[in-house]
Amino acid sequence: MNIKTSTIKELENLCKEIREEILRVVSKNGGHLSSTLGATELIVAMHKVFDSKKDPFIFDVSHQSYAHKLLTGRWKEFDTLRQFNGLSGYTKPSESEHDYFVAGHSSTSISLGVGAAKAIALKGEQNERVPVVMIGDGSMTAGMVYEALNELGDRKYPMIIILNDNEMSISKPIGALSRMLSSAMASPFYQNFKKHTENFVDNFGESAHYIAKRMEESLKLITPGIMFEEMGIDYIGPIDGHNLPSLIEILQKAKELKKPVIVHAQTIKGKGYEKAEGQEEKWHGVGPFDIDSGNSSNKSTLKSATKIYAEALLHLCEENEKIVGATAAMPSGTGLSELIQKYPNRFWDVAIAEQHAVTSMAALAKEGFKPFCTIYSTFLQRGYDQIIHDTCLMDLPVVFALDRAGIVGEDGETHQGVFDISFLRAIPNMTLFAPRDEKSFHQALAFAASYQHTCSLRYPRGSFIETDLPESQPFELAKSQLLRSNSSDILFIGYGNGVGRAYQTAELLNDEVSILDLRFVKPLDNEMLREMAAKHKKWFVFSDSAKMGGVGSAILEFLSKEKILDVEVVSFEYEDNFITHGNTKQVEESLGLLPLQLAKKIMELVE
Repeated sequence: MNIKTSTIKELENLCKEIREEILRVVSKNGGHLSSTLGATELIVAMHKVFDSKKDPFIFDVSHQSYAHKLLTGRWKEFDTLRQFNGLSGYTKPSESEHDYFVAGHSSTSISLGVGAAKAIALKGEQNERVPVVMIGDGSMTAGMVYEALNELGDRKYPMIIILNDNEMSISKPIGALSRMLSSAMASPFYQNFKKHTENFVDNFGESAHYIAKRMEESLKLITPGIMFEEMGIDYIGPIDGHNLPSLIEILQKAKELKKPVIVHAQTIKGKGYEKAEGQEEKWHGVGPFDIDSGNSSNKSTLKSATKIYAEALLHLCEENEKIVGATAAMPSGTGLSELIQKYPNRFWDVAIAEQHAVTSMAALAKEGFKPFCTIYSTFLQRGYDQIIHDTCLMDLPVVFALDRAGIVGEDGETHQGVFDISFLRAIPNMTLFAPRDEKSFHQALAFAASYQHTCSLRYPRGSFIETDLPESQPFELAKSQLLRSNSSDILFIGYGNGVGRAYQTAELLNDEVSILDLRFVKPLDNEMLREMAAKHKKWFVFSDSAKMGGVGSAILEFLSKEKILDVEVVSFEYEDNFITHGNTKQVEESLGLLPLQLAKKIMELVE
């Protein structure tokens, strides 16, 4: 189908087919559902009016871009969505020339659009190309958006920003009058009238400017676009984001304005799949499910690390009223939903604002509270300066609880939680530790609650690796736990969920090996490491983290400082590459990190 020459009826049928295909594949593979179903008409209208080969199509986060993938030659491949060696769940230029930029974290799109607009201006291509940005209302909570809008309003680069408002979080449309005004404000008549009026009143001094301005503001009060207009960006909306003829008409008019324009479209999350329609967070990102019932296809019997965290923190809150906490737009994903409901004055979802989350918790710590800042490992990267400048510099007792540490599977490169040890270990006053199972997680949180310095603990997506190792002991600062001691020359050092992998690997080897749960990577248990160096000369490190600056690096630094030269260290952490998406086991196999692969490598190295 040639979308440029298709009729409205044909395009409406296409939207239906796209929704059916997205629902079919996501129910099988998992992925983002409600947001991408809701954006279908918006994306079809974008492709009708603009050219994704020429005009930069920039999707914020890009989890809502499945329809875009289907419209750009990837329909046959769509069955491989989020699978190993298959299509990414996000935009990816190496996958298609129609994907302008890699995206996976929120609120970057308008800055990218401004940069693209500057490049287009420098190339003299303003009449040929225009950046087209789609951003969800949730992403508008991040400060980076307003930094970009501030410059855009001043520079006036031609650019179209489609604000996909799918939760009415900004405003409600005010009936037919609002729709009429939206169309009128985009029309050449209104724009020419506005321009001529501005030229006319220039000749009549300040009083005329004042009167004209008040009249214009009175008109705009009927719509919610005052803030954007005051920033120097034209605003159109709210409009029905599922009315395809209206969307195409408005986008065409916005394109012809040759200036920065925000088109505010209201959509229904999950549109076309009744069970997902509305604002239920559970349909935002899903695993495989049965379309008819809506029930999940995966029934894990193991308790997730996130669930353990939520239960343990809730228990601590009941005992200590000074414990407070925040998350950044992930209350369900981080397990804080129940705490926010039970203690609404002590736990907050601060929206997509990791920087604000960190600094606000630092102030609470300064006031004598005990904050738990609960954020995915990959998203804490966004608050790095605030960790250094606002938390560690004053050694404030904030606890950073990092969910999704390690490989996160199908979300891929933008979401893998592999860098936190490397970027946190370099900061003075930061203590780093990790639990290995449910009991040690409770003990780690109890330690964190009483610890009067900045600290961070990490835990995996899903469940911990089960082991048959001795029971965990209470956490003490800079103290490891020797779980298995043997006369072998080999020592396995596990950190966090790496202890489970060390155990699985040890079970495959004929020779018995010693296993140490490191527990603290900063500060290290120097006394224990000296003792181990006297007994074991071949150390193997297991941790779900980047090798550079990671656990193995910390141990090598210790050995160098102590001038221990006869110990050989091999780290099975992640190499210096971004890790692709796919089923976690398949990804680990591609990296050579499955227990059978590790056991084979160790036998070869020992021999």
